[in-house]
Amino acid sequence: MGRSATIQRKTTETDVYMKVDLDGSGQGEIATSVTFLDHMLNLFSRHGLMDLVIKSKGDTDIDDHHLVEDIGICLGEAVKEALGDKRGIVRYGSANVPMDESLCSVVMDISGRPYLIYHVDFKDKKIGKFDPALLKEFFKSFSDHSGITLHINVIYGKNNHHIAEAIFKAFALALRRAVTIHDRIEGVLSTKGSL
Repeated sequence: MGRSATIQRKTTETDVYMKVDLDGSGQGEIATSVTFLDHMLNLFSRHGLMDLVIKSKGDTDIDDHHLVEDIGICLGEAVKEALGDKRGIVRYGSANVPMDESLCSVVMDISGRPYLIYHVDFKDKKIGKFDPALLKEFFKSFSDHSGITLHINVIYGKNNHHIAEAIFKAFALALRRAVTIHDRIEGVLSTKGSL
């Protein structure tokens, strides 16, 4: 179908190259320079059945904030561009995903109205060297730049790594379902006639 997009974002703080194919097979070629984020985005690519290439660098000597945020911006822009006019898409997607003791629910609407609800309580301040508080910034940037209403609710969990994995896997599944083209949907799934 060719629903793909390439995004390049270069600022004084970061340099991000990203390519997304919504109709891929789940192949990830990811080198963000933030190792934990690489792991999460590889999970996202695989479980979302989206091909994803990311090459990025940034001022991580200060901290990972700018780079994580800009990768979220680029992913949002890439998904929005790849969706084009959104004709035929299911629009809504949801998934509940367990990861051992953790359970996460992600629900989304490709509405053109960005909004983030984020109920996540990480138990520790770090996952290895990564600050999990940055994940909220990632998802806020994604929502703002994709025009997607996104609800992320961790129902329970104790291990920070498991919580993060459950989030990204649920996010991947929900997005895969929302971008699916259904042959019974004519135009866009909206009474307004546009999304």
